[in-house]
Amino acid sequence: MVGVRRIEGFDLLVIAVLFVTGAVTLYPVINVFSISLSHPNEVARGITWLPRSFDLSAYEFILDHPMIGVGYRNSLIYVTVGTAINLVMTCLCAYPLSKKGLVGSKFVMLLIVFTMFFSGGLIPTYLLVRALGMVNTMWALLIPGAIAAYNMIILRTFFQSIPGDLEESAFLDGAGRWRILASIVLPLSKAGLAAIGLFYALGHWNSYFNALIYLNDAEKYPLTMIVREIVLQEVVLKRAELSGDVFDAEREAKFAAYTQNFRYATVFVSIIPMLVVYPFVQRYLVQGVMIGSLKE
Repeated sequence: MVGVRRIEGFDLLVIAVLFVTGAVTLYPVINVFSISLSHPNEVARGITWLPRSFDLSAYEFILDHPMIGVGYRNSLIYVTVGTAINLVMTCLCAYPLSKKGLVGSKFVMLLIVFTMFFSGGLIPTYLLVRALGMVNTMWALLIPGAIAAYNMIILRTFFQSIPGDLEESAFLDGAGRWRILASIVLPLSKAGLAAIGLFYALGHWNSYFNALIYLNDAEKYPLTMIVREIVLQEVVLKRAELSGDVFDAEREAKFAAYTQNFRYATVFVSIIPMLVVYPFVQRYLVQGVMIGSLKE
C-alpha cells in the first residue's frame, strides 16, 4: 500500500524500549493512586494495580479540611504572580545577552553560570531576605528566585535562533529595541516561553522549603505546606488513637497502612492541577527544550 512504511527490526526495538520505559514510569503512579483509593485494611495486605475496597474517606477528609482552600488559593497566587515575574525578568536578561555585539556579555554569562554551581548559602540568604523586610511575606517566595540561570540560558539560546534579518528590517522601519522585543521576538518565542513558564510554574507549585524557612503565618502557606500540616496532625491523632501500653504488631500494621493511604491521597490532591495543565503545554515544552538544546 502506498504511503505505509514497513516496521523494521530497529523500529520494533525502539517501540519495545519505549513501552518498557513507559510501564516502569507509570507503575509507581498507578500504584500510589490505587493505594489512595483503597481501604486501609486492604492497603496492609498489599496493593498493586487496582484499588481494593474502594474508599474515598482520605480524600473527603483532606478536601473538607478548612485550610485546604487557603492552600489552593495561595498556591495559585504564587504560581500566577511568580511565573509572571520570572518570565519578565528572564526575558529582560536573556534578550540583551543573546546579542553578539553586547560588550561584556561573555563575562556576564560567566557570572550567571557561576551561580548554577555555587551559592551564598542558606544563612546569608535568610539574612538578606530579612534585611529586605520580606520575611513572612509572599515576596520571600517570589523575588529571590526571580531568575533561574538554567531557564535564562534556554531562553537566550531560543532568542539566538531567531533570524537577525527580522530585527534589522524592523530597525530600518524605525522600531526600537522594546518594540522589537514585544512585537517580533516574543511572538516568535512562544514555544520557549511556554517551556520555561512551565518550569517556573511547577517550581512555584511544588515550593516547600522556602515557605518552611520564610513563612510563619499559616494563612500565607502554599498548598504543599498546608498538606504537610494536615498529614502531621492526622498522623499524630491516629497514632494516639491506636497507641497502647504494649507493642502490638496488628495495631502498628493498621497505623502504617492508614498513614500510607492518607499520605498518598494528599499527593494526588496536590498534583491534580498540574496534571490537568500539562497536556495543554506539552508540545510547547518539547519544542522549546529541543530548540534550546540544538543551538549555542
